[in-house]
Amino acid sequence: MVPIVGLADSIELGDRRELFVDDRLIESMEGLAFHLHEPRAEPMAAKSALPALYTTVILDDGLYRAYYRDYRTDYEGEFYDGNWGEVYAYAESDDGIHWRFPDLGLSSVESSKGRNVILTQDKDGRCHNFSPFLDRNPQADPAQRYKAIAGVHPTGGLYAYASPDGIHWERLQEDPILTMDDFAFDSHNVAFWCVVEKQYVCYFRSWDSQHGSLRTISRSYSEDFIHWSEPVSLDPNRPGEHLYTSNTQPYFRAPHIYIALPTRFMPDRGNSTDILFMAKRAGALSYTRLFEEAFIRPGRDPAHWGNRANYLALNVVPTGPDEISFYHRNGNRYTLRTDGFISLRAGANEGFWLSKPFNFDGNSLEINFSTSAAGRLQIEILDASDSPEDGEILFSSDWMTGDAIDQLVPWKVGSNLSDIAGKTIRIRVSMTEADLFAFRFR
Repeated sequence: MVPIVGLADSIELGDRRELFVDDRLIESMEGLAFHLHEPRAEPMAAKSALPALYTTVILDDGLYRAYYRDYRTDYEGEFYDGNWGEVYAYAESDDGIHWRFPDLGLSSVESSKGRNVILTQDKDGRCHNFSPFLDRNPQADPAQRYKAIAGVHPTGGLYAYASPDGIHWERLQEDPILTMDDFAFDSHNVAFWCVVEKQYVCYFRSWDSQHGSLRTISRSYSEDFIHWSEPVSLDPNRPGEHLYTSNTQPYFRAPHIYIALPTRFMPDRGNSTDILFMAKRAGALSYTRLFEEAFIRPGRDPAHWGNRANYLALNVVPTGPDEISFYHRNGNRYTLRTDGFISLRAGANEGFWLSKPFNFDGNSLEINFSTSAAGRLQIEILDASDSPEDGEILFSSDWMTGDAIDQLVPWKVGSNLSDIAGKTIRIRVSMTEADLFAFRFR
């Protein structure tokens, strides 16, 4: 059992949804274990699969927009970073499954999918690794509703772009916004407005020269998207492990939690790659890795064991009321249940977990859970005394059996938690043959 923390360490939970991507809220547990769920590869959409080389997928008001790297059809030169044959192309979808590649009429240059080109490479290769995002900053200029970063070290660093509509793009200034001395930025670098930190953050490729010259991840932040802080290396690598991309993003149902789906690169294994799962809290200077092993393996196809064969598009998006999707370079769409990355899992013998002290806002509790026909789950809300054994049970739920994404917890007595909102409490959850994915007071 983990020692009980003092009540002064109470966590301000508010009405945030919490996923079990780390152990921050867990005081102790017995008979339970974290379980990493395996994504399902869905059948490819015939003739409309999304190309996913350094791709970004953005869901904007019901329209899925995708941005990806391609090559102009008349290019016959070498394939080096920032070569003049690179183009950045656009696709869109109404369901996140079937994609169309519209003739945008912006350029006479054609990609492999037609005239869906939004950017062609300039002489300095400054739109290399183009990575856009929908700016959630409430103070953002409508003319810059979309923003992007692009570039690589030989071109001078990362450059800033903006667009009013996600189609027509302009570079914001001639000079790079981020530079580094070593060979940085050679990857799918990402940036976004953090609604929790209330600033722009950038996660980008850097090098860890202290542990064998490993590809790693650094972080910088900015209030205006132009002036950035001195980068800080986050060093999430294990010994000898290269992280080719970071794929760090705020999870759309819990934006204070960043998930990361980086490509792990194994140069001593024939340059093979796979996909990891990591997470971090907004503002944290380190990632949490509850699992060391791969999240997505290369699989049976020999082509997936080659260099640069395994990349995921940036951003996990909802593609149904109980489904989230992410996109692989090989054309597959992978799915999980909503919030379904990691669960607390109980087997046939009953287990339980006890939370650290926290306070919340709201009058009800909802959970994302699943049980077997024989399984069940119960939640108790305890007064947060110094010893949980002495804590008074304030609310106790009925035993629950079933499978739901946003299940309101039924209480044996009373139904409104507003009287204890703002007070320091704990919860204790008992489970048998069950998975608990997330919970939220609301």
